[in-house]
Amino acid sequence: MLHRWKTWRRAAAFVFALAAMAFAAPFDGGGTARAASFDTKARQAYLIDLSTGAVLLEKEAHSPMPPASMSKLMTAYLIFERLKDGSLTLQDELPISREASRKGGSKMFLPEGGRAKLEDLIKGIVIQSGNDACIVVAEGLAGSEEAFADLMNKKAAELGLKGSHFANATGWPDPNHYMTAADLALLARRLLEDFPEYFHYYSKRSFTYSGIVQNNRNPVLGVVEGADGFKTGYTEASGYGLTATAVRDGRRLLMVINGLESTRERGAEAERLLNWGFGAFGTYKLLRAGETVESADLWLGQKDAAPLVVDRDLTVTLPRAAREELKVVVRYEGPTPAPVFKGEPLGAVVVTAPGVDPIERPLFVGETVERLGPVGRVIETVSALVGGAWR
Repeated sequence: MLHRWKTWRRAAAFVFALAAMAFAAPFDGGGTARAASFDTKARQAYLIDLSTGAVLLEKEAHSPMPPASMSKLMTAYLIFERLKDGSLTLQDELPISREASRKGGSKMFLPEGGRAKLEDLIKGIVIQSGNDACIVVAEGLAGSEEAFADLMNKKAAELGLKGSHFANATGWPDPNHYMTAADLALLARRLLEDFPEYFHYYSKRSFTYSGIVQNNRNPVLGVVEGADGFKTGYTEASGYGLTATAVRDGRRLLMVINGLESTRERGAEAERLLNWGFGAFGTYKLLRAGETVESADLWLGQKDAAPLVVDRDLTVTLPRAAREELKVVVRYEGPTPAPVFKGEPLGAVVVTAPGVDPIERPLFVGETVERLGPVGRVIETVSALVGGAWR
């Protein structure tokens, strides 16, 4: 076989025309896109474009760190899971133990011996970061906070959080309680994808319980355009951290930062990083699902070629300055012996641009082409030999 690399010259202009279009089609691209260097004060940082899965920035993103109250994202995940499967309702009431009521740190001031509606507890966890609410939920769902931590670890393994371990429901300092920035981003993404019906709690600006009004600690809400959720964290060991997300024109970014020195620094760094992500990068649709990318030459087929298509939209995230240098190459071995069948993998399309990890997507046969009959094969073979195509 003659190994062929075919440059996609015919469609190049078409691709660049599409490159001006922004869109959102989850995790079609991927890899790491890099613009000019971004220097962050955070000890750990991770910024991802959820429309393609492209990582825009990472700093110690896979190193275990104290997540503080950002680990309450897992507490919420387990609640939402129970709501979705019907084993809990928002109107269910859970008892408030002495341990929960007297827990220190941030709280929603639950009275010992009383009961609280689950929806109020969710708001207390999400908006007020209530440690007392987390313990009430842990005891109500698992019998004890220790048993609930076991459920958290089991769910972490199921979700693929490889750098995380939970010792409690609150994020209270413990040497056996840790996460990575990348794991927090994955968990936040799963919350968005698995429970969109409950995501609205994260955008609420305040919550009143027992006559006490407390504001959402998320510093980007109402400050960064499109910011609509997720969770802060602070302990002496972790520093000030934030998991946050924002959406603009259908494009959603997700950010994790940790290890900052003050609430002011956390807010400023989060605003700067999210605005940089939207401004320095663009997300572009290059191909639509089922669209013909190239024609593969065939040998002994009833047609001379078969269309090659992508099975889903091909999207990329890249620095805006690199868009003009985007290159698309089709790779396949040919001529390919017939028959070929619709849906059969055959080759790949590779996208490259400065500052972007190469993105490779498989190509599939778009139309079945049968093999020639015996007479046709003889004629084709003789023609090829006479023509000198095969040597």
